[in-house]
Amino acid sequence: MKGRVLLVEDEVNIFEAISFILSRDGWEVHGHGNGATALAEITRQAPDVLVLDVMLPGRSGLDILRDLRRDAATADLPVLMLTAKGQTKDRDLALALGANAYLTKPFSNAEMVATLRDVAGAS
Repeated sequence: MKGRVLLVEDEVNIFEAISFILSRDGWEVHGHGNGATALAEITRQAPDVLVLDVMLPGRSGLDILRDLRRDAATADLPVLMLTAKGQTKDRDLALALGANAYLTKPFSNAEMVATLRDVAGAS
């Protein structure tokens, strides 16, 4: 087992696909689909790595990331931002806010696994 991943993603099909890919690679995957309650779930789960969608109901993944980096308890949590927004300005903003990596949908299975391993330091 490589570690625990919390995947904050509101699209059920995308969650199931990523969960399958990561579980097959040895990760324990948990999910959450609401931006408004994501911070509480992150605190409760205490994952080894977070995969965070940018566009979520209730609250933006970028706002969640901003709060994570301001809190000493989660400031160093590895975060992979996942989004359909592929513009350079979106990527630059996420990285400036403290994301460890930024992956644009659609992505290949190998790209997801390699990026998560890199973010988590498990490669």
